[in-house]
Amino acid sequence: MVHLIDRRLQGKNKSAVNRERFLRRYKSQIKDAVSRAIKGRSITDIESGEKISIPVKDVNEPNFGHANGGVWEAVRPGNQDYLKGDVVDRPDGGGGSGKGKAGNSDDVNQDDFMFELTKEEFLNYFFEDLELPNLVKTQLTAAKEFKSTRAGFNISGTPSNIHVLRSLRGALGRRIAVGGAPRKLLRAAELEMEALLADPDTDAVLIANLKQEIHRLRTRLLAIPFIDPFDLRYSNRIKVPKPYSQAVMFCVMDVSGSMDQQKKDTAKRFFILLYLFLTRAYEKIEVVFIRHHTAASEVDEHDFFHSRESGGTVVSSALHLLVKIIRERYPSGEWNSYVAQASDGDNWDSDSINCRKLMIETVMPAVQYYAYVEITDGAAQNLWEEYTQVAAQHRHFAMQKIASSADIYPVFRELFRKQVKR
Repeated sequence: MVHLIDRRLQGKNKSAVNRERFLRRYKSQIKDAVSRAIKGRSITDIESGEKISIPVKDVNEPNFGHANGGVWEAVRPGNQDYLKGDVVDRPDGGGGSGKGKAGNSDDVNQDDFMFELTKEEFLNYFFEDLELPNLVKTQLTAAKEFKSTRAGFNISGTPSNIHVLRSLRGALGRRIAVGGAPRKLLRAAELEMEALLADPDTDAVLIANLKQEIHRLRTRLLAIPFIDPFDLRYSNRIKVPKPYSQAVMFCVMDVSGSMDQQKKDTAKRFFILLYLFLTRAYEKIEVVFIRHHTAASEVDEHDFFHSRESGGTVVSSALHLLVKIIRERYPSGEWNSYVAQASDGDNWDSDSINCRKLMIETVMPAVQYYAYVEITDGAAQNLWEEYTQVAAQHRHFAMQKIASSADIYPVFRELFRKQVKR
């Protein structure tokens, strides 16, 4: 029989086992609540979990109670008007004095059940059945951060770092080595004393001298210290560079006059999903925002989503800036580059051809994965047609259309669904 003991630390008045049982039982409701909670988050806001709520009716459980069986009758105290068998007339009007119409449901309005998911639980539910397609991490790079690592033992250090077992082991070895010769002489002297005492003709002076030698050898052995400062060993720890995998996420968005605020908000939600997803695979992630109309520029998150522009669209300007930033700051040998591009598909006809050539020859060999979403409810634009040829030549390029905010999560799942292994 195997006994499993759960020794995980738990907070006050909390039970990890009961919490896991609760999360497992209401998994579908929690996943729906998590998908709704993502709408109000910033792209890099993952330092905490999320407070979510599920309807109370979904957490109600059946229960058993005691009741009187069979048919039974009761007369309530305080009754002065009715006797057993009387029929009570219906009030005039057929209803009470309340205003409004009766509802058609027996449900009682109650507040939703609110609870908080940790950061790990939130991400586990949100990306449970997704993965980064064709994920092949580049080499681990040396970071500026350091971690403390055990590096043997020292003969000096602070008392708090004393390694007791190692020190006692050294003391035992020293006592054996230092007392080896005296112990051998003492054993021989004790055997000789037994032989002299067995012989009645032994000289008393010889016995006295041998007793003094035995006493001297025993004193010498007892003088060996149990532990000496020389025996002390201290745990030695050194700081070594901590390697980690790192990624950079490029957010590329069209901010021309055709991209209204609603489309920008839709793109933001898609970028948030990708950022949260990357945090499950990489320890360090940097985010670069590239916006473009007829010209491209690198901006911060606030200007990326809220600045207003007008004019035409030249998508190739953003791709040229993307390639420049990758070469100067994020070489492919050290960084895993992921690109998410959002656009309404509107672009100059001649520039779309340049975008296709630039994507196939320069951009795609330098990035880990490229996801393009076209936010439009109309027909496919010329940029979509050119990008279709890019998808045919590179497996790590994916493209989808988003017609409304409701399509964001299904499109994201389609882009990053788990690949079937053959």
